[in-house]
Amino acid sequence: MTGESPTAWGPLNRRLFVAFVLAALSAVVVLAGAALWGTGQGLASAEAQARQQAAARVADAVAAAHVAAGGWDGADLNSASTLAAGAGARLVVHTADGRVVSGHGRGVPMNSGAGWTEAPVVVSGEVVGTVRLAFGAPASAAREIAWGWIALAAVVALVVAGFTSWFVGRRIVVPLTRLTRAARRISAGDRSARAAVEAPGELGELATAFDHMAGEVARSDQALRDLTGDVAHELRTPLATLQAGLEELRDGLVPPDAGRLTSLHDQAQRLGRIVQDLTELADAEAAALSLRWQETDLAAVARTAVTAHAAHLRAAGLRVRLELADDVVVRADPDRLHQALGNLLANCARYLRSGDVVTVRVRRSPGAAVVEVRDTGPGIAEDELRHVFERRWRGRAGHTVAGTGIGLAVVRELVAAHGGTVTATSSAEGTAFTISLPW
Repeated sequence: MTGESPTAWGPLNRRLFVAFVLAALSAVVVLAGAALWGTGQGLASAEAQARQQAAARVADAVAAAHVAAGGWDGADLNSASTLAAGAGARLVVHTADGRVVSGHGRGVPMNSGAGWTEAPVVVSGEVVGTVRLAFGAPASAAREIAWGWIALAAVVALVVAGFTSWFVGRRIVVPLTRLTRAARRISAGDRSARAAVEAPGELGELATAFDHMAGEVARSDQALRDLTGDVAHELRTPLATLQAGLEELRDGLVPPDAGRLTSLHDQAQRLGRIVQDLTELADAEAAALSLRWQETDLAAVARTAVTAHAAHLRAAGLRVRLELADDVVVRADPDRLHQALGNLLANCARYLRSGDVVTVRVRRSPGAAVVEVRDTGPGIAEDELRHVFERRWRGRAGHTVAGTGIGLAVVRELVAAHGGTVTATSSAEGTAFTISLPW
């Protein structure tokens, strides 16, 4: 393959990388914010409880000093201030009437973030004063550790996002690039181009569908070329005969008798039949655009088609049986269905043996209305059966039977225009063509 490498860091890869990075960073930010808020709340609650417990212990020590001194005068508060300093606080003691007894712990560092915690001093069940502890700002070590882990998580998220975008990009961009190249080659006229991509899930299904579509395009092109060649071949002989005959008449080489004119007329009719078949095929392919939808009784359509071809069928020595269920009504174009059934009956008259039986059946089936044309003829070889609806296909009997091989292709197009299907089955007992139409 030529051109830029499908693994190149293209626009789609960059968009995927940005999308994965934004998603990863958003997740980190949300989780970090939630973790910091929860951690902060937990630390604040634990710190408040620890401060309250420290204040209670200092209050007990102040109460013991009050009892030992018999009052506030001469009370030794050194033990209490030592406890306060150990808790990282400055001690201030107030009497019950609000007088400051002492302020200790002045050597403890303080800042504007200090907070006060109080506890009552109780002696013999009576509140004789209040202990106030001034604590410094909460330690920031926990938050610094948390921010460190957050930064590490962000780095890991970026690495994972980059690797994931690269991996996903290869799984998506490479198949898409190959599909794009194959599509460009097909549009440039290379009908052999295929994506040949193996990918998981819907992308693999898309690649498979694309290759199948490319195969169908190539097959259609080949069929069109074959049809053009076949039509040219069919037209060449009668045109050459007409031209030669007219030139002989013009130059006076032969007399314009009835036999000569009849021969030229037969060649003109042959040309007319070929043109008419091609016109019918073109009309059938465009039938979806020109259908006249109405409620249609399939039994009536089948009966009318058999009546119209009765003389042709009798001339071929065929017997016809009708098995028509009543009230099988679908929304369809009766003229187009009549044309499709007429082509099937004309095929019977063309290919069956004298004495064979043709059965036309109309019936219901789950989810569909069915029209079946079954015969007791020689059948169709298995290797030919899958080609019967192709344009210009006449099988091994084509060289002995007149026709252009377009009739069944017209049937397929007309039925498809109605949203239905037509199938062919064959055995030693005969052949059956089955048309299924939606209700």
